[in-house]
Amino acid sequence: MAETDHLNVLNSTQLIVQKALAKLGYPDEMYELFKEPMRMLTVRIPVRMDDGKVKVFTGYRAQHNDAVGPTKGGVRFHPDVTEDEVKALSIWMSLKCGIVNLPYGGGKGGIICDPREMSFGELERLSRGYVRAISQLVGPTKDIPAPDVMTNSQIMAWMLDEYSRIREFDSPGFITGKPIVLGGSQGRETATAKGVTLMIDQALQKRNIPLKEAKIAIQGFGNAGSYLAKMMHEAGAKVVAISDVYGALYDENGLDIEYLLDRRDSFGTVTKLFKNTLTNKELLELPCDILVPAAIENQITHENAERIQASIVVEAANGPTTIEATRILTERGILLVPDVLASSGGVVVSYFEWVQNNQGFYWTEEEVHSRLHEVLVNAFESVYTVHTTRRVDMRLAAYMVGVRKMAEAARFRGWI
Repeated sequence: MAETDHLNVLNSTQLIVQKALAKLGYPDEMYELFKEPMRMLTVRIPVRMDDGKVKVFTGYRAQHNDAVGPTKGGVRFHPDVTEDEVKALSIWMSLKCGIVNLPYGGGKGGIICDPREMSFGELERLSRGYVRAISQLVGPTKDIPAPDVMTNSQIMAWMLDEYSRIREFDSPGFITGKPIVLGGSQGRETATAKGVTLMIDQALQKRNIPLKEAKIAIQGFGNAGSYLAKMMHEAGAKVVAISDVYGALYDENGLDIEYLLDRRDSFGTVTKLFKNTLTNKELLELPCDILVPAAIENQITHENAERIQASIVVEAANGPTTIEATRILTERGILLVPDVLASSGGVVVSYFEWVQNNQGFYWTEEEVHSRLHEVLVNAFESVYTVHTTRRVDMRLAAYMVGVRKMAEAARFRGWI
């Protein structure tokens, strides 16, 4: 079975979607509809670089399914963006929206580039060029982009401005993750980490472990990982390990998170300042109550799943645990909170931002956090109930909850 470790991200996602639909009793045609995005756009974006030469970038926008409502999903700028990855991520967004009961289908975008090697001006011209290339397919009632890997509120602001020049009458809700002054929502920047903390809290309750005494290891110290470490530390938990791309730090009595946050550089790296570091792989196998993979995919595989010592694994990253490792962890009695559930805080607050834009009425940060808490606690309970009553692992349970709303909408529309 270990060959499932080597499936690419699209194939493994399709495999679980197929299994979830079969468990729910839907016909094969439903899987045929959902296994690929309904629309997949590839664009070429010419950008005049600072040296005067024109470089042509490739970008993608996938719209997985709009049976429930407009599609929604981030845009990533990364040298390793692929068409299959964008397709898989759009399916995950559909599932996330179903799990947290939002009126959206999933979308995703990406541009093959390395923003770390581009100037501010080059990034602005690329962002605007991407919006011009996809403008006919997106909009507040069609497809709503948002930030993702290596994109931020400034890039969203440029995209909003470019879109508002093309379509002046419906621009406010075109994109989420915007700066507050341009209609962004309070609490958006920390939403993913806030959502993960709520999931940790729910999982701890299921295992009767008090948060104050819990030991937490976090792989990754970027946006989600660093905010999560700060929130857990402030809540009284012991963050015993963190890591970045260069290595990991460990202290069984708890790390000084405030000090580490203060010393990290703009790319979220801090471990180079220390001598006795561990590897990222060693961090995964440390003794702790909760392990949070918050970095990259395929970190827990059939090779190391037997050595995981945590009693709870909460996936803040996309796809950090393979299908085979999920089976091993579940059989060992480890509670796995899958990525499509654990990292859904971002899309929930993006939805809140879109709602506020449509109303022209804005909420306080306390209101945003209160509504986020309600949505995510309900989502966790829905998935956990399917997990226990249907006797399936938490990942399959999450997919079953996530795909059901989309399948019902497609059925009512008469598509299947």
